[in-house]
Amino acid sequence: MLKRTRAVIGSAAVALALSLAPSSGAFADAYWQCVPFARLASGIQIFGDAWTWWRQASGRYETGVQPKAGAVLCFKPFGKMRLGHVAVVNQVLTERVIQISHANWSRIGGTRGQIEREVTVIDVSPQGDWSSVKVWYDPVRDLGGSTYPTYGFIYQDNAATGMAGSGLSIAQNTAITMAQSAASMAQSAANQVVSAARPGSSPFQMLNQAADSSDRISMLLQAAAGQEPDSKPTPER
Repeated sequence: MLKRTRAVIGSAAVALALSLAPSSGAFADAYWQCVPFARLASGIQIFGDAWTWWRQASGRYETGVQPKAGAVLCFKPFGKMRLGHVAVVNQVLTERVIQISHANWSRIGGTRGQIEREVTVIDVSPQGDWSSVKVWYDPVRDLGGSTYPTYGFIYQDNAATGMAGSGLSIAQNTAITMAQSAASMAQSAANQVVSAARPGSSPFQMLNQAADSSDRISMLLQAAAGQEPDSKPTPER
């Protein structure tokens, strides 16, 4: 029961963080990196490059290979992603499909440093341990062609939840102040973000929606299960 309560709190913290995130004109010029966004949205107080989070979490936070709402998925350095990456789990759809929110991944409108919500991620590891994943890439409107190695998940605790609430209060006050001087810009930017996000029309609605099924996801899940998928070109990220 306690674990279930923590999961609900974790989901609520993520939802609140997303509702205060820079999806309006008040933050239109903000360039978000994945680390500060993940720290704000999860309440997990780890600093430094994303790839160091897994090592820093040792002895401070519980870690594992099972996704949970509110947990941080920690990516290993890979290719051009030399510093790794961190993303916050919104919801677990199946044993191999989750949705995350993260920052500075896709180029939306040709611009990096933006926050994406309800992003589909699937586990394609042979063992089903989330050590290899594919991630939705907005410019191609599909899962990207790259397979990313990950360390696993860093889970919230009571202290992290409390810190998330404190950080969100600061963010809320800042948002209110800035929004008062940028109301017209806010509406325009909000419409752009809503049209770019997938799926849904508001943060809380998006947090309650499941990922759309697609032939691409089905093929990857079949491959992970050892079945022979149909051949299909894969867009590259």
